Amino acid sequence: MTNLLIVAGVLVLSFALRTSRLRVLRKLGALGILGATFLAFYFFTDSIAAGIVGVLLWFLLPWVELLTRIRRLRLPVGKTLEREAPPGHSRFPELGELTDEIEAEGFEYVADTGWDWDGMHQFYRIFYHAGNREQAAICLTEQDGMSWVALTLTSRHPRGMTYRTTNLPFSSPMKTAPELSLRQAPECDSFAALLEVHRYWMDALAFVPEDFVAEDPAQLTTLIEQETGRQIKHNLESGLIKPGETNGTFRYSWRGLVYLYCQLVKDMVRMS
Repeated sequence: MTNLLIVAGVLVLSFALRTSRLRVLRKLGALGILGATFLAFYFFTDSIAAGIVGVLLWFLLPWVELLTRIRRLRLPVGKTLEREAPPGHSRFPELGELTDEIEAEGFEYVADTGWDWDGMHQFYRIFYHAGNREQAAICLTEQDGMSWVALTLTSRHPRGMTYRTTNLPFSSPMKTAPELSLRQAPECDSFAALLEVHRYWMDALAFVPEDFVAEDPAQLTTLIEQETGRQIKHNLESGLIKPGETNGTFRYSWRGLVYLYCQLVKDMVRMS
């Protein structure tokens, strides 16, 4: 009974710490959950090795998703963005507010577009700032009853490099193409903060707006499609994905599943 109370007490304290706004305390809460798992296995078996195995089970959980769903995925090699109506307020209540934020920074609305990826839907609202030659986008991703929103800023150099800043907190499920330089800034909780990070980055690289390509706003969706195609090609060449049984599709290889597992564990540690 005493052992059960100890485990319960550690769990209660850990979940309390997880509700804190301080990142350090949230990290301690995550460590506390691992500690409670260790204690539960140790008290039940009286074995330190069993306690360690119990902790490691948390890091094996992603393989359930990888082996039951991701391994069966067959995704299109080529996918076309299609214009679509914006999602309703119940699906995306922040869309209007984010749009106002972006337009307040001098960006002009370009298009609402999206695509479907075997059960995952992505909606994009695209903007362009002609003076600074920057593309901005709001992206809503919906999958398996879950949804998340990310903002991106993109500057394209005439030598072929693309510089992108995003507040998406998750690691990429595939390797980025060599011509894409990606900077993640998940701490940016507003478009103004993300814009500051992106422009500070460009200043640090000694770029001025005139160094970038003056895009035709009507072609921005085509550029997104081309960049996605280059990423898929790069991952095919790297062996992380391979052609599917049906022409025009691809799937993750075993090497790709291991890569994706490492990305998931990295996110687990970073976001804990």
